[in-house]
Amino acid sequence: MTPVAASLATDVPAIVRGRHGNPFAVLGMQGGGDEPVAVNVFAPPAARVWLLARADDRRVCELERIHPEGFFSAVLETRERFAYRLALAAGDSEWIVDDPYAFGPVLGELDEHLMGEGRHRELYRRLGSHPLTHEGVAGVVFAVWAPNARRVSVVGDFNAWDGRRHPMRKRHGAGVWELFVPGLEAGTLYKYEILGVHGDVLPLKADPVGQAHEAPPATASLVPGDSAHAWGDGAWLERRAAAQSRDAPISVYEVHLGSWQRDASGAMLDYDTLADRLVDYVRHMGFTHVELLPVSEHPFSGSWGYQPIGLFAPTRRFGPPEAFARFVDRLHGAGIGVLVDWVPAHFPSDPHGLARFDGTALYEHEDPRLGFHRDWNTLIYNFGRVEVANFLRASALYWLDRFHIDGLRVDAVASMLYLDYSREPGDWIPNRYGGNENLDAVDFLRTTNAGVAERYRGALTIAEESTAWPGVTRAAEDGGLGFDFKWNMGWMHDTLDYMRHDPIHRRHHHHQMTFGMVYAHSENFVLPLSHDEVVHGKGSLLGKMPGDRWQQFANLRAYYTFMWTHPGKKLLFMGGEFAQQREWDHDRALDWHLLDDPAHRGVQDLVRELNRLYRALPALHELDCEPSGFEWLEANDAEHSVYSFVRRGRGDADPAVVVCNMTPVPRHGYRIGVPQAGRWREILNSDAAAYGGSGVTNDAPLTAEAIAWHGRGESVALDLPPLGSVVLVPDR
Repeated sequence: MTPVAASLATDVPAIVRGRHGNPFAVLGMQGGGDEPVAVNVFAPPAARVWLLARADDRRVCELERIHPEGFFSAVLETRERFAYRLALAAGDSEWIVDDPYAFGPVLGELDEHLMGEGRHRELYRRLGSHPLTHEGVAGVVFAVWAPNARRVSVVGDFNAWDGRRHPMRKRHGAGVWELFVPGLEAGTLYKYEILGVHGDVLPLKADPVGQAHEAPPATASLVPGDSAHAWGDGAWLERRAAAQSRDAPISVYEVHLGSWQRDASGAMLDYDTLADRLVDYVRHMGFTHVELLPVSEHPFSGSWGYQPIGLFAPTRRFGPPEAFARFVDRLHGAGIGVLVDWVPAHFPSDPHGLARFDGTALYEHEDPRLGFHRDWNTLIYNFGRVEVANFLRASALYWLDRFHIDGLRVDAVASMLYLDYSREPGDWIPNRYGGNENLDAVDFLRTTNAGVAERYRGALTIAEESTAWPGVTRAAEDGGLGFDFKWNMGWMHDTLDYMRHDPIHRRHHHHQMTFGMVYAHSENFVLPLSHDEVVHGKGSLLGKMPGDRWQQFANLRAYYTFMWTHPGKKLLFMGGEFAQQREWDHDRALDWHLLDDPAHRGVQDLVRELNRLYRALPALHELDCEPSGFEWLEANDAEHSVYSFVRRGRGDADPAVVVCNMTPVPRHGYRIGVPQAGRWREILNSDAAAYGGSGVTNDAPLTAEAIAWHGRGESVALDLPPLGSVVLVPDR
């Protein structure tokens, strides 16, 4: 055995077997100073290896093969280190490469410090994979958090997926492993091979902070390309804060990109084609925003994106990340805001994902009473671990930064807030005070919301929170969670349940429609008719309506008018705007052919007009979140199932009066009090013939009479349409 081989007797077998946890102590150029320089290379594909001086590619020496698996070594006569490259040969082939183990670290001490403390807001710029030029050489740097791993390697086509060939350097302070691999480019497929804490080789893992992935069902990560999209949305971003404020009209079209429309063969559209079609449609319909069901990469299409693995990567089902950036830019160019569903509440247990990432419960809790969702068969993030909270916060900021997203709708917030969420007694662990509140999740949500507000002016966070947790939209410094808006799930459940009843029975359920006003201003609310209401056997919104076909459409039109005139921002899932008849199926497009039917087209026309009025009339949006914006005229006419109320804007804005008749009986000469004298004009009637109704309308202006009614000195008598809602304004 040569002296070189003797000095490496322990290290070489460990490198060759993929069991060495500190490869930079062995591979590359070693020694110098007081001892001779040595060079060690592990290159299984090579039969011969030469050391080259980088300055001129002069061959300095040939390395000795000291292990049959391909470990080469040489001790030089010099004690001075120098820049070098390697020439390798096998058979008739010869090639020159840069040695990854010739390069210093890429991550700085500040990165390591911030990661260790969980305060690295731009984690996505340091972890993951990034093409760059390092020490004068082009390549890709990889970095991944796996503090309990014994060894981490990056693998891909470039090394035949051999985890022995590119083991990474561990930054012990942060538990992060990094490696610069020269010569690699954007588009390179890769994963991480991890030797777990117990010495077992784990299933290959996708990059948790990878910014691009293969299209499912493939699961590898992709080195991202140039992320410098030439954004053209400066005008939108400048006015975004005003367009998304509490007093702005916000009407959201919720979209699942894979099933909104498809091509003639039934294949999904790409981001660019979706932009071509969706921008024009949303603008035509008058919605102010789109909300996308999760576009984070996810392995199972049937989860609709709610079981994500790539929290930093737009799904490749519709194209690369740069195409998603173009998609958002196109919407902004049309003055349309873009919200995305973001899922920090849970993650799937797929072997290539985050589950037991380094052989331990790294992202999740070890105890299933804290770390497992039985409802969804998914894992729960350990929000109390600073690195995990940092990872999630960085994901939130990434979408706002990289893709100019205008807001995050945070999924399943209730499941995060309660330790006993969907658990039986004894199947959960109380917090340190003995309560059921997840204090770590509360802190995580507050700090995330604060970070969004601080860094991205006008960007929103919206909570899907289904309980009465206090202060969801109150500022964190005032004891709240700091969200801008909250979905009003109670309003949705109550009103939909009311609408399901046959009109003859509605008198017994009258206050399901009024109860929402008891708490309407306890939070800043969005009224959601979301995807969740048209799946899992629930049928479509149209299918929920009672009566014959005419009555079903009339009920839906009356209900939409009630919703659009009720306090709260609006959200409608795709297909609802034209009364999709069947339940939503994520594997096929919406039934656009229904628009050949005047009844469906009439609903679409009504929704478009509701959006126009909602945006045009300050009374319908300015005080959505203020008690002064709403006043009941009559909330107790259960006998006739009629509701009437006033909506107000600020200052001298004209009020709007809304009257809803939820029975199929027209009511002629129905008197209501009005807030001011003079003439009143009907500006919308859901029973208009243009929308497919029976045409019981009030075409002539209505003159207020000095007849006291509903506590007001003036009143008008109007004709109420069957199963219809009307909107009146002062006639100017």
